[in-house]
Amino acid sequence: MNTLERHPMILIVIGIMGISLSSIFVKYAQSPSVVTAAYRLLWTIILMTPAVICSKKYRRELLETSPKLVLLCILSGIFLALHFTLWFESLNHTSVASSTTIVCTEVIWVALGWRLFLKGRLSGKACGAIAVTLAGSMLIAFSDSSGQGNHLYGDFLALLAAIAVAVYTLIGRIARATASTTVYTYLVYGACAVTLVIMTLAQGLSLTGYGSSGIVVGFLLAVFSTILGHSIFSWCLKFLSPAFVSASKLCEPAVAAVFAAFLFHEIPKPLQILGGLVIIAGVIAYSRVEQGQEKE
Repeated sequence: MNTLERHPMILIVIGIMGISLSSIFVKYAQSPSVVTAAYRLLWTIILMTPAVICSKKYRRELLETSPKLVLLCILSGIFLALHFTLWFESLNHTSVASSTTIVCTEVIWVALGWRLFLKGRLSGKACGAIAVTLAGSMLIAFSDSSGQGNHLYGDFLALLAAIAVAVYTLIGRIARATASTTVYTYLVYGACAVTLVIMTLAQGLSLTGYGSSGIVVGFLLAVFSTILGHSIFSWCLKFLSPAFVSASKLCEPAVAAVFAAFLFHEIPKPLQILGGLVIIAGVIAYSRVEQGQEKE
C-alpha cells in the first residue's frame, strides 16, 4: 500500500482544491462561456484518449457498446454541456460564492428527480431538507437582488446549471449499470465536447481568435478540475465512505470564495454567507436521510 492509499485525506484535499479552482479559472477566460467549456472538454478528451485507446479492455468495451448505451451517453453529454455553459455564464453575472453555492444544490435536484420520476416517493424528512436548501437559495437571491449589477440573473443561471447536472447524474445512474466508469465518462465527455462545438457554431461564434487565455483555462480546467478534481473523488470512494466523499465536496463554495476574495476582492455579504450555510446544512441533512434509508 503506497502513501496515498494509507492517507487518502491527502487526495481529498487535492480534490477540493481542484474543483474549487474551476470558478476561479473561468473568471480569467477571455472567450465566451460556451467556447471556454468546449476547450475544457476537448482537452479532457485529448488527455483521456491515450489511456483508453492503449487499454485492450477499454477498446473491447467501446467496440461492444450497445446502441442504447450510446444514446444514453449522448443525452448525458448534452445535459453536461448545458451545465458547463450555464454555470460558466453565471460567473459573468454573479459572485463566485453565490454561483458555486447554488450549483451545490445539484444533490437536491437529483433527489427530486430520482424519487419523483424513478421511484416516486420522498419522505417527510427529505422534503424538509429540500425546503431548507431552497430557503438558503432564496436568501442568496434576496441578497444579490439588493446589490448592483445583474447578480440575480447569474444566480438563476447557476440554478439552471444545477438542474442540468442533476439530469446528467440521473442518466448516468442508469447508464452506469452496464458500463465501466472510464468508458462511460469517455463517451459522455466526447458527446459533451461535440455538443459544445455545435452550440458554439450555432451561435455564430468562432472556436479561435480569443487569445491564449481560453485555451490555457480550458487545459487547466481539464487537468485540475476534471482529472485532479472529480476523478480523484471517484478514486477515494475505494477507501472512504460515499457520504464523507460527497460531504467533502461541499467545501468547494467556501474554498472558492476565499480564492475569489483574494484574487477578485469579492467579499460575500452576511446574507450570502447565511444562505450558503443554510444550503449546505440542507444538503447534509438530505444526505443523512438517504444514508438512513439505505441502511433500512
